[in-house]
Amino acid sequence: MTTKEWARAALSHPAFTGISHAHLGGLIEELAGPWTARCESALHERRGGKRRQQPGAGPKHDLVFTDRLLVTLVHLRTQLPHAALAELYGLERSTITRAIGEIRPLLAERGFAVPDRPGVRLRTLDDVFAYASAEDVKLRIDGTETQVRRPRAHRPGRCAFVSGKKKQNTMKTTTISDGQGRTLWSGADRPGRIHDQTALRTEGIAEQLRLHPRVKAEVDEGYRGLANEFPDQVSASPKKPKGLEDDGAPLTERYAWREMRRRQSSRRICVEHANAEHKQWRPLQSFLGRREHYPATHRAIAGLVSDRAAQRATRRKPSSELVPVSTTAC
Repeated sequence: MTTKEWARAALSHPAFTGISHAHLGGLIEELAGPWTARCESALHERRGGKRRQQPGAGPKHDLVFTDRLLVTLVHLRTQLPHAALAELYGLERSTITRAIGEIRPLLAERGFAVPDRPGVRLRTLDDVFAYASAEDVKLRIDGTETQVRRPRAHRPGRCAFVSGKKKQNTMKTTTISDGQGRTLWSGADRPGRIHDQTALRTEGIAEQLRLHPRVKAEVDEGYRGLANEFPDQVSASPKKPKGLEDDGAPLTERYAWREMRRRQSSRRICVEHANAEHKQWRPLQSFLGRREHYPATHRAIAGLVSDRAAQRATRRKPSSELVPVSTTAC
């Protein structure tokens, strides 16, 4: 067995890729066409016209598409260095870097799987709110942070990534899930200094709530302003009533307030479970790559996680026939 065949057989194991063999086969079938089309488009632009040779002529790729997808999945799952993957395949590191740079955007653009709706995927907030309105799904919204590299000294905007909560350089991402912790959308990537609510508002969530008055959401204390603006749609943890700080406050009022907070927390904890599924992939624990690659990395991982989460059985029966909506950004 040659080096490439051995590497392909070893790295295709779910322990390296984070997905099953059946899922891997589906990804190969789904992304082979778009990857080939991108390669042909790049060649057409480089030549400045149509091809002058028959298809299949000319130099061959050092890595076929299946191997390119494999090294990208392994890197996303384990954050194994490009040089280590190149050593396994007996190639130059630049070949692996180029392959990951080609496949990662394809994975990021796939969107997020819809439970009980094979073939339908959510790519924008507009898609998510249209789905929630059609299926009467109550959304859970929460933000998560991932440590990233600190910008070099004397660079403009060096303090923009310092998180007041984590006390380190982070990137902040917003996740939306359903009541069973299945990821429906993940995005609004912003530097860690930006507030959770600000990051989501810049994506147009206020406009989506106005367009879909039937959609309801559960949020934490960080989205208090959103809950105040849309009290009939967005539910946040109840504020502590005045007077409970005093030692003489009635115990019944204290226990009632704590019980309301506990119940609200139990309704939105599923989105924390969705974030925990994302954090099982090494790059989302501590991202070591270039910061400009983080949004595509996060969306690629979240999309793969949503594929597996969408297979979990739904506790209710779908209420309507769902069709794909426009993928135009908000």
